Amino acid sequence: MSIETNSSPGNEQPTLNRVLGLTTGILLVAGMMIGSGVFKKIVPMAQTGLSETWILLAWAGAGIITMFGAFTLAGLASLTEESGGVYEYLRLSFGNFFSFIFGWTDFSIIGTASVAALGFIFAQTVNVFIPLGNPFHSLEHLSIGGFVFPFAEGGIKLLAISAIVLLTWINYRGIQHGGLVNNIVTSAKILGILLLIVLGLSYSHTADAQVVIAAETTAPLTGVPLLSAVLAAMLSAFWAYDGWSNISFITGEIKNPKRNIPIAIMSGVAIAMSLYLLANAAYMHVLPLSALRAVEQTQIGAAVVAETLLGKAGQTLLVALIMVSVFGSLNGIILAHARIYFRMAQGGFFFKHAAKVHPVHRTPSVALLYTMTWSSVLVMSGTFDMLTDMVIFVGFLFYGLVAVALFKMKSNGSIKVKVIGYPVIPAVIILFSLALVINTVVTHPKHSLIGSGLVLIGMFFYFYFKHKKSNTV
Repeated sequence: MSIETNSSPGNEQPTLNRVLGLTTGILLVAGMMIGSGVFKKIVPMAQTGLSETWILLAWAGAGIITMFGAFTLAGLASLTEESGGVYEYLRLSFGNFFSFIFGWTDFSIIGTASVAALGFIFAQTVNVFIPLGNPFHSLEHLSIGGFVFPFAEGGIKLLAISAIVLLTWINYRGIQHGGLVNNIVTSAKILGILLLIVLGLSYSHTADAQVVIAAETTAPLTGVPLLSAVLAAMLSAFWAYDGWSNISFITGEIKNPKRNIPIAIMSGVAIAMSLYLLANAAYMHVLPLSALRAVEQTQIGAAVVAETLLGKAGQTLLVALIMVSVFGSLNGIILAHARIYFRMAQGGFFFKHAAKVHPVHRTPSVALLYTMTWSSVLVMSGTFDMLTDMVIFVGFLFYGLVAVALFKMKSNGSIKVKVIGYPVIPAVIILFSLALVINTVVTHPKHSLIGSGLVLIGMFFYFYFKHKKSNTV
């Protein structure tokens, strides 16, 4: 089944505009990836007990796996020019059931939880400048299941929701608006991170600091504890790399997508990977791991580094950079994920109104509103780290399935283009996805249980939409 998203001007139904070029595509990939992780995740990675070398290897390993995923998706991109990306590739490879489970999971967790988490960290950074308080102070002790506190940090959550609403409105009014915001903000944050890298790597320690760093010793991890720590560190790194596949969701609005989407994904991943490795090397050059491990959960590791470099002014500038960076990433995620639900609705496997295209702005306006609403609910439900761990756990279930799809479509002749690293790279993706999912179940059982439960709920909705669709044929 093929449903056109771009058609002739004589068509009565409004369609999406194919207006975004390669440069915007590359900046969208880089912009959606470079959010909060590059600033925040050094602390939990230091707390795993790994050495500096192993931490950098975890970042490099996560980047290589991400690039492998980019090669895999590049092969699948030759299948279609429709919106939906991974959803559409799975539909063409396995049919409606698996594609729906992915789309539903993206709506319930992957996409909307990414929006919620980015909105949350954006509001946290604003809170550094302007204390937001909690208008729900009297209710903050109330919980769901003992670990979800919807009224805790009420001021932060309200600002997070406000940011989501604002960016939804911008993207509602046209993809060109969202693309322009992305290009400006992404360029600014890349320049800001490069400045931080240069300052960090050129930083000279005092004699006393050099003695402290030289004296720091920790018992090295070996065997299974080392492997588990590396996988835990990579789980943190993968949040920073998350977003690389999102450009595929807006295939129907990219010019020459079969050429431009693979180039955009691989270029964007290469930019992010380079910045992440250099930034984390800079952090660990400025501060020893013992100092990074001691950073409180309420603090941001890169902000502590910036304060060491430039005093309070450096911390202020870094927090402002985080705020800009996360705002841009949030914009890209909102822009991209709504296209999945739009595509699902076109095929009859989502709420039918989500298939509507705004007659003036030519955007999937109702799908954007669905994304905004559920993301706001998730903001109230949890904290940053809980949401990001759920996103990565569930996301890798489907990254493995995408690699299986590549094997299937390549073997039956549906994909005729040369795929970099085939068949070794997709096999590595499958094996790594299994290892990461199993490790996450062991180390984060509550988050894994919630994520798995939302996936299983999707089966109920699949049969509901399938029954509804059959009754309308």
